[in-house]
Amino acid sequence: MSTTRGRTALAAVGQDQHDDTSALLGAAAHHGGEKSPQRDGETPLRDLLGDHVLDLLLERSRDSAGGLRLTGQGSMLGELVKAVLERALEGELSAHLGYGKHEVAGHGSGNSRNGRIGKTVQTGVGPVRLSVPRDRAGTFEPMLVPKRAGRVSGGLDDMIISLYAHGMSVRDIQHHLRQIYDTELSHEAISNITDAVLEEVRAWQARPLDAVYPVVFLDAIVVKVRDNHSVQAKPAYLAIGIDADGDKHVLGIWLAKTPLDAATAGESARFWTSVMTDLRNRGVRDILIACTDGLNGFEDAIHHAFPHTIVQACVVHLIRNALRPVARRDRATLAAELKKIYTAPSAEAAFDALADFTASTWGQRYPQAARVFETAWDRFTPFFAFSPAVRKLLYTTNSIESLNYQLRKVTKARGHFPGDDAVVKLLWLAIINIEDKRARERAITKEETGKIKNSPSTARLIEGQRTIGWREALIELDIAYPGRIR
Repeated sequence: MSTTRGRTALAAVGQDQHDDTSALLGAAAHHGGEKSPQRDGETPLRDLLGDHVLDLLLERSRDSAGGLRLTGQGSMLGELVKAVLERALEGELSAHLGYGKHEVAGHGSGNSRNGRIGKTVQTGVGPVRLSVPRDRAGTFEPMLVPKRAGRVSGGLDDMIISLYAHGMSVRDIQHHLRQIYDTELSHEAISNITDAVLEEVRAWQARPLDAVYPVVFLDAIVVKVRDNHSVQAKPAYLAIGIDADGDKHVLGIWLAKTPLDAATAGESARFWTSVMTDLRNRGVRDILIACTDGLNGFEDAIHHAFPHTIVQACVVHLIRNALRPVARRDRATLAAELKKIYTAPSAEAAFDALADFTASTWGQRYPQAARVFETAWDRFTPFFAFSPAVRKLLYTTNSIESLNYQLRKVTKARGHFPGDDAVVKLLWLAIINIEDKRARERAITKEETGKIKNSPSTARLIEGQRTIGWREALIELDIAYPGRIR
């Protein structure tokens, strides 16, 4: 994986699906180790080398037990990388001097070749011992293998970033490189490699957004972060916006800073005000409906930034909160009773259903279940203004929870993060990694069948995903909020 691939994954939204999946497949194949398609008119490497050379390479790459050593020092791939790099370095020196080796043009030029110096560099196939050519004047600065560089960037850097995006800690990556590739990299070196994407992460976090988002979902994933010299559980909030075309986008990732005089980084009006200000500064002028899980301080902050926004409580979260104290044996029955409330044909009918539930045997046994809906009533009822098809789109944050489920699989292996930037970096890389993987699978399916077929495992997870039934929803939203969707 590379930062270039990151740009491809998140900038391809809104383009034709075939175009962006093909671009993602090409980038991922180059950077992620996938097999690249043979380019038209390109001679296969086997034909270039010949079977005799390949047989010699195979023989040299066998270990004492007769097996092949494909990676690591002295392996077949290591020898090929060494040969290619040394040949490229010789070409760089010739270009620097202005003449080739043994050419008459070099006589009296004032600078010439001056032997070689040994140097071991880390690569994607393990450590490689190079003979780097030098010039007599000492002015030769290799570009491919820079002076004082201990590794060849590209394949190795991309491999490390890919492992990091899959949730491996720096220590796990060190162990993996040592065990598989016989490569030693310090903790600092690996951290520096992964930190190279931070500039692009910050650019993504500050990118311009659309002026209007009809629907925005907000939810959090809890991670452990070192903040104010202590490790604490902090919510990392993600926002997903549906634009006027019905496409979903991850708008940003935010973590609350812990005040110096506080023990935890809780939700607050100040934090949500900063999030809303960030959205406004990036071009957002209106949000019709914001679907959340009763976030403290959120409603006041969003109304300050976007006065006409309707806050819709996530019904799925309300049901979970209502069922939390219920005995396991009673949950299915109680859930069926609560369903009569949120599937009622109107807000008035829902109120009557809630009153019936409160007076029932179940309501008497579990009064806190009814209290959950009563407390959130004003935020619970806005979706009743729409048809059942549109209600299904608005009343739950399930779309963002699907994303968070995938992200939790990446973060659960981490003990804690050294800071907020590390959290945002990993979540951003994980989103790109998931979308890239699905794009590659779609491209492979199209190459094999000639058709684009989206299954639950290959469809876009979030970025650029088309909202089902959006045309009907857009008509209803435009009627309900005239003149606000452009």
